[in-house]
Amino acid sequence: MDLQSALYTDLYQLAMGQSYFLKQKHEVTATFDYFFRKTPFEGGYVLFCGLEEVLSHLETFTFSEGDIAYLASEGFDKGFLEYLKTFQFKGTIKSMPEGTIVFPFIPILTVSGTILECQLIETYLLNTLNFQSLIATKASRIRHIVGDSKSLAEFGLRRAQGLAGMQASRAAFIGGFDHTSNVLAGKAYDIPISGTMAHAFIQSYDDELTAFRDFAETRPHNCVLLVDTYNTLKQGVPNAITVAKEMEARGERLLGIRLDSGDLAYLSKAARKQLDDAGLPYVKIAASNQLDEHVIRSLKEQQAQIDLYGVGTNLVVGKESAALDGVYKLCSFNNTPRIKISENLKKMNFPGEKQVYRYFNEEQQHIADAITLDDLEAPNTMAHPFEPHKQMALSPYQAVPLLQVVLKEGKRLHPELSAKELANIAKQNLEKLPIEHKRFAYPHIYKVGLSPELEALRNQLKKEKLKR
Repeated sequence: MDLQSALYTDLYQLAMGQSYFLKQKHEVTATFDYFFRKTPFEGGYVLFCGLEEVLSHLETFTFSEGDIAYLASEGFDKGFLEYLKTFQFKGTIKSMPEGTIVFPFIPILTVSGTILECQLIETYLLNTLNFQSLIATKASRIRHIVGDSKSLAEFGLRRAQGLAGMQASRAAFIGGFDHTSNVLAGKAYDIPISGTMAHAFIQSYDDELTAFRDFAETRPHNCVLLVDTYNTLKQGVPNAITVAKEMEARGERLLGIRLDSGDLAYLSKAARKQLDDAGLPYVKIAASNQLDEHVIRSLKEQQAQIDLYGVGTNLVVGKESAALDGVYKLCSFNNTPRIKISENLKKMNFPGEKQVYRYFNEEQQHIADAITLDDLEAPNTMAHPFEPHKQMALSPYQAVPLLQVVLKEGKRLHPELSAKELANIAKQNLEKLPIEHKRFAYPHIYKVGLSPELEALRNQLKKEKLKR
């Protein structure tokens, strides 16, 4: 299965593409916006993730002979298939950098090219950006509640939805995690890998102490012992202490113990006392078992003695919000602004090619985002997108344009950024987001608005369409 194939798309993209081709509209220019309408996890922001993988995919976007043969078997037009044999994406992408903090209804990325080019890449773009942004956002929320002094490891591959486990590991790292248990992701994205042991290893022995000893002998420099197979405090931790002392005698050190069940707050505090009383303050305590930002917050409130949190299922499946509702909407066709009409103003798109300006205060923190037309300067005022009577003055603040050309004529304009570089960018951007947008309960709503010119264009097109 080749996930880099141009067939990694929905049928309706190809069906529309064939119709454009047969009606000789396939080379008419168009622009699409990518944005989302609702923030996941009832949170205050989204961490944009997945752009670099999208750009890599588009640079090699072609139909193989096998792809063409399959489409022929599905009844596609021969002339259209001949066209696809030499098809390459030659369009332009303007985007916010990966790792940017983004908010509802703002164009995060725009695609310009022929209508066929724009349509064929839609599904892959949405699939990649929606999922990775969802997981990176979840990871950043967990990092926020944990703080910088504790370690975070992503353990979700076995519970991830198939091959999405790879993207989840990448996104979790960019969102603030330190390690992954996913060895292939470690190799592919240069992410530090970590792991401990399973209960099965201990159960395969007649006694726990011998299992611990053998594991420590074969892993002397990175040994973490799972202590809850039988009895955590009466057997598991004492056996780990015995092995730690034996390792000390060999000039080695036990790295840590892991708790994977029970009352993690109580057990971690009791285990910490046993380790400290044995003269082993350096042995770390790791905890896992259905953790997420809410459970970790509770553990911290209970003053749990946990040094490393292993988070799996709830992270990699984006629990509480199964998907980011990112959409891809036509905003210009044949150099003419286009709009989708709806009785619900929030379902209408913003027409025309656009730029987004982010405004910062004197402390370089985010204040607001204004959406305007592409050829205009940063506006001094903006109107609420759906409540026009609400206005905001922007003149005191510094404005920075967010949408930049990252792919032109199908080629990148900058070298690919590594996961480590993107993680640093995301961390810096999150530090600029005011704390009230990061809280879990009723986060402050970030201000997003339209420039007077864009608001006027939307109203004009809406009026014209309704007349027809």
